[in-house]
Amino acid sequence: MSPTPRGLLDRRLIVVSGKGGVGKTAVACTVAEAARRAGKRVLLVETATHEAVASRFERAPRPLGHAGRTLAPGLHALRIDPHEALAEYIRLQIGLGAVTDRILRTELFGQLLEAAPGWRELIVLGKIWHLEQRSERDGRPSWDLIVVDAPATGHGLTFLDVPRVVAQAVRSGPLARHAGWVEALVHDPERTLLLPVTLPEELPVRETIELVERARREIRIAVDRIVVNQMPSERSTSALAALSRARSETPLSVLPKIGEMRALLEHGVRRTAEARRFRLEVAERCELPVIEIPAWVEGFDAGSGWVEHAESILDAPYWPQANDESVRVTGAA
Repeated sequence: MSPTPRGLLDRRLIVVSGKGGVGKTAVACTVAEAARRAGKRVLLVETATHEAVASRFERAPRPLGHAGRTLAPGLHALRIDPHEALAEYIRLQIGLGAVTDRILRTELFGQLLEAAPGWRELIVLGKIWHLEQRSERDGRPSWDLIVVDAPATGHGLTFLDVPRVVAQAVRSGPLARHAGWVEALVHDPERTLLLPVTLPEELPVRETIELVERARREIRIAVDRIVVNQMPSERSTSALAALSRARSETPLSVLPKIGEMRALLEHGVRRTAEARRFRLEVAERCELPVIEIPAWVEGFDAGSGWVEHAESILDAPYWPQANDESVRVTGAA
């Protein structure tokens, strides 16, 4: 088994990744909200082309943009635009703001950038490094915690590995130096944590197992727990037990027949048992404890009430057992 995990909020940077559709953005928002409620100054970073974070906190969301804005006291969010981030980097390097802007707006330059492999990932990670380094006038870091809603699993690993590739390919100059700084941040277990997210289903679990294996072997980034999202509740089991005690002729005119309800509840029980099996498999194969998030009927949009349960993501991870006698990991809240 892996060493006892540290507290989730002990790092400076948490990179949330997982297969598309597993609720990666919802988990990133949950971690950010929990950290905010714990008194941290939090920056939540989106890397996707289309924004999704604001809609989790606001019923009528406004764009975040590259500069970002405050979503709640202690929580700032932004979406890193690679072109904007590149323009910032070039301005810092050559100090020609107006000239730089004109060059970057040309169609030819845009086509060259789109054809250059890895530039987006490196520029986005470089911006994240810059944000992690930013400090206030009194010397304090601007943010206690940065939570990154990273690209989906396959692209997410490429995203994290680009600085190493660049550092090996470019041996000198500002680009090599900056790539080395970003690579050091990714590899530093004291500052950075990869937080994989999965559903308790076959395909997401398989992809999560591969993600963790490659993250350890190729990226060398710290990973100490897995989030199992949308775990079904145990209500079907208890409801089925209660229903079994009812007589089949019991009149329930406003409800389906007892036999029909039993069939639905039995399906729920099978689904719960299957979810437990996949939760156990991902923990055993990855040799990592898990944190689970229940399936919220109300969803994860603004006003659904998910923020009131966000702090449960900070609970100590646990080792699921075949007999469902889960073992909580001590000292890892």
